[in-house]
Amino acid sequence: MLFSSVEFLFRFLPVFMILYLISPAKYRNIVLLAGSLVFYGVGEPYFVLLLIFSIVVNYGLSRYMVWEPVAPIRNRTQRREKRRKAALVVSLIFDFSMLFLFKYWDFVAGSLNHLTGSELVPLLSLSLPLGISFYTFQMVSYQVDCYRGTIEKSVGIVSFAAYVCMFPQLIAGPIVRYDEVGERMKSRRMRIRNLENGLKLFTLGLGFKVLLANQIGTLWNTIMSAGAGALHPAVAWLGAAAYSFQIYFDFWGYSVMAMGLGKMLGFRIPQNFDNPYASRSISEFWRRWHITLGRWFREYVYFPLGGSRKGWFRTGCNLFIVWTLTGLWHGADWNFVLWGLLFFVILTIEKSSYGRRLEQTRVLGRLYTLAIIPITWVVFAVTDIGQLAAYLGNMFGIQQTGVMVGIPQLLRYLQEYGFLLAACILFATPFPIRWYDRWKDRWFAVALLAVVFWFSVHEIQVGSNNPFLYFRF
Repeated sequence: MLFSSVEFLFRFLPVFMILYLISPAKYRNIVLLAGSLVFYGVGEPYFVLLLIFSIVVNYGLSRYMVWEPVAPIRNRTQRREKRRKAALVVSLIFDFSMLFLFKYWDFVAGSLNHLTGSELVPLLSLSLPLGISFYTFQMVSYQVDCYRGTIEKSVGIVSFAAYVCMFPQLIAGPIVRYDEVGERMKSRRMRIRNLENGLKLFTLGLGFKVLLANQIGTLWNTIMSAGAGALHPAVAWLGAAAYSFQIYFDFWGYSVMAMGLGKMLGFRIPQNFDNPYASRSISEFWRRWHITLGRWFREYVYFPLGGSRKGWFRTGCNLFIVWTLTGLWHGADWNFVLWGLLFFVILTIEKSSYGRRLEQTRVLGRLYTLAIIPITWVVFAVTDIGQLAAYLGNMFGIQQTGVMVGIPQLLRYLQEYGFLLAACILFATPFPIRWYDRWKDRWFAVALLAVVFWFSVHEIQVGSNNPFLYFRF
């Protein structure tokens, strides 16, 4: 179920919020869990069983990890450590095996079959469960934090399941650690003020998603439909810019909606974006883009591997592993691997040479970032390697065929989408959010949000382009 759908806005959310608000405080986790399973089950009626199974297995292993026998035993500390390590290893194997089976099996099998020229490994053709990458990473972080002793031992199964299934962030993140919501799982007060601010924030995110991402996405689709190898360089760059705005407002809009819904429920969902297109280097871009994913890889992969503490060679190896996995996390295809490795190369160069000096500039660094990011998003967007090479060639004036989409079409696109492009540029800067934070409680800001809401509902109703790009991840 999409947040930007009539079913969610006018059926699920009102009914759920009424039940949630009238429920006694001690039953709200149960209502949250039940509502989240319904939310997930509407779109994934079979995979909800996989989600429940994964929750039961992970909770059982986490309890075994922290279990303390009553009767005294010899070598208690040594046995306890072995038990904790065994539970952690089994949980990691289980979680990543489920993720590999559904998301990566066919990719690996197909690559091996292509390499050997045979049908050695069978393809399973399994559907990808929504949000499996997100909820797998949350369960892994919970298990690792249990092993580290940073999570209290008294977490009940309802609290754990509600944490994993919480519908605001279940299918699209942000990736939330348990310690960020653990206290509120035990006790939270419902305030009218939080409900109001959460609803405003949700409406803002809905506008980003429906009025900006969905609309500018039609420009990208139109340009791609002309053929990746038949574009004037200016048209190719315009398409890359359109996709850059689409994926940003698509994912940022969903993250803002998740934060608003979390506030309405009495939780604080962490921020996932911080004006990344205003960055002055690619390193800074990744500190501002998908913040919770970067934090997850930093804390659960990069630092355990040694981080940057063991010399430049090990640092390079660790970065290579992290960025290969980051690419694969986003999708099971070679263009995602290439996308991750492209960032590895850029970040390695920045880290070893000009990165720090670049971040000290006010204009040059931003121009540098804005020149590189659209190229990386094209690598991300185009899964066919042949089409990808053709599109990148078009961006740099290398045509494989005669130019079919040239200056006349460019002028038409700018005429049709000029206002929308200007709006995307404006809202990609920090100024609109600063304005919102300052004036959100004034009557004119509330009236403007009401207009945004009903315009968004109209666009949803007329059946305009309404994908969610991160569903496939």
